[in-house]
Amino acid sequence: MQTLRLHGLVEHSRANGPGQRAVLWTQSCTLKCPGCFNPETHDPHAGEVIQVTDLAGRLLAITDIEGVTISGGEPLQQPQAIQALLEQLRARSTLSIVLFSGFAWSEIQRMPIGRHLPDLVDVLIAGRYQADQRVASGLIGSANKDLRCFTTRYTPADFAPVPPAEVRIARDGTITLTGINPVVLGGLHD
Repeated sequence: MQTLRLHGLVEHSRANGPGQRAVLWTQSCTLKCPGCFNPETHDPHAGEVIQVTDLAGRLLAITDIEGVTISGGEPLQQPQAIQALLEQLRARSTLSIVLFSGFAWSEIQRMPIGRHLPDLVDVLIAGRYQADQRVASGLIGSANKDLRCFTTRYTPADFAPVPPAEVRIARDGTITLTGINPVVLGGLHD
């Protein structure tokens, strides 16, 4: 069975793509872009190992969502698991899929998964985060990022109204800060 190392999952978000979406963050990234908002996703040994079929089932059971956004860490550093997950979501639903990657499109095209992505995702946002080119709007973190629409489901204009930040408080009190320009909470002590 194919497994994926998962950092986290939020079932309902409006700050990670058009409409109400589920968002999952993969665990592990060797790119380590300076200024990365999610450095806690870099450790390849952290997070939770989950069966891809179980994760797909969990995502497909979420109600009232338009799609799924996959971020990281670096999703494409788990290419077989991500491809298996994308294939299951495509085969079993009409959910839209937005995928973030720190790899440039030219790098992705040289990867085995690269030839499959146009059939498996609606939108790819690709490129390493560059703090000196910060944009933090419309799901574009920095100006060098490339937003590619592989289907007609969305256009780049659909990303402009996406809120830049969101604070999610789970029933158990867990706080998740998310979005392309997430807020930073200060003064909190354990």
